[in-house]
This record gives sequence, structure tokens and C-alpha cells, in this order.
Amino acid sequence: MPFNFSDSMRALMGDMAATCLELRHIDMARVAVGFSQARLASAHGVYATIHPLRFPNGDRLLKRPPATFAMPRVVLGGQEMLYVIEFRLPRFLCLPFDEKIATVVHEMYHISPRFDGTLRRFAGAKPHHTGRKSRYDAAMSVIAGRYLRTTQRPELHAFLRQSFEELAGAHGGIVGLRARGLRPRRIQ
Repeated sequence: MPFNFSDSMRALMGDMAATCLELRHIDMARVAVGFSQARLASAHGVYATIHPLRFPNGDRLLKRPPATFAMPRVVLGGQEMLYVIEFRLPRFLCLPFDEKIATVVHEMYHISPRFDGTLRRFAGAKPHHTGRKSRYDAAMSVIAGRYLRTTQRPELHAFLRQSFEELAGAHGGIVGLRARGLRPRRIQ
């Protein structure tokens, strides 16, 4: 039976939200987890992206006369999602294990503490990564390391110790939510 990447990542991220103080504001019932195909399997490029499903004012609609823009509405199991986190496969699974965990924390930490469909903002020129992305990444690695030391559910991240080829080979493929069309669109 194919490996369900989305379900496994949601379970892992739910444990991270329950375990890490910095992520406790996240309700994984309102966060969709999907994947898209990376063009290349190389270790260089984007590994994951978070898509907020609200504009910075917290609304699904943004009026900028003469236009009106709408965020896409994503509903899973009857529940409207506030965020979609998309992983690029196979690229994400080519990372070393610790970097995979830090990447997951990195994307989750972007979620606003208000959990309102918007992104966390910092002062300065780079409002989503503090002053320097390298500092942000180092802070995410600290949270990831703490999670690995304190989780009571290590079986939830065991699949991330495998490469894309190992995971797909062991299960006859990888399935999950395909993340597409998540950009705001002009409706007027």
C-alpha cells in the first residue's frame, strides 16, 4: 500500500505542536499538509512552503480598488483550513534527518501566534525570517533538537530517516494531498 505522506506529516506536526511550547498555538485540524513535485531531486532549492489562506488583515478578501482579490478556500473533512504546508518531493526527503525536522519546524513557526490564517511577522526588512535567515534557521534547529529530545512519540518521525527512494520502494509509492492553485486570485 502506498505511503501516505500527508497523513504521516500531519501526525508528526500534531506531535510537534503538542510538544514544543513555540508551536502550541497551532491546531493541526486547520492546517493541510501536501506535497508537490520538485523538478530536480537535488539538495538545492526550496524544500517546503507555507501558504497562509488569509490576507495580512485576516480576511479572505482584499480590496485594492479597482480590484478585489480572494484567497482560495480549502476545505478538508468539512473543516476550512487556515494554512497549507507544502513539501517538495523528492527534494525534501533528500535532506539529512535533522534538517528535515528543522525544515518542518521552520514552516510551522511561520504560523501567526494568533492562528488566524496569516504569517508571523518580525520587525525589519525581512518580516518573516527576522533580520537574518541564518539566525532564524539556527533558532529553528534549536527547537527541532529540543523536540527530538522530548517527544514521547519517536515513531511519528521514523519515516523521515528514509530517503524518497527508500520510502517509495518500501511502500510501492507515495500518496497524499497535492498542493496546487494556492495563490490569491483577482475576482473583480
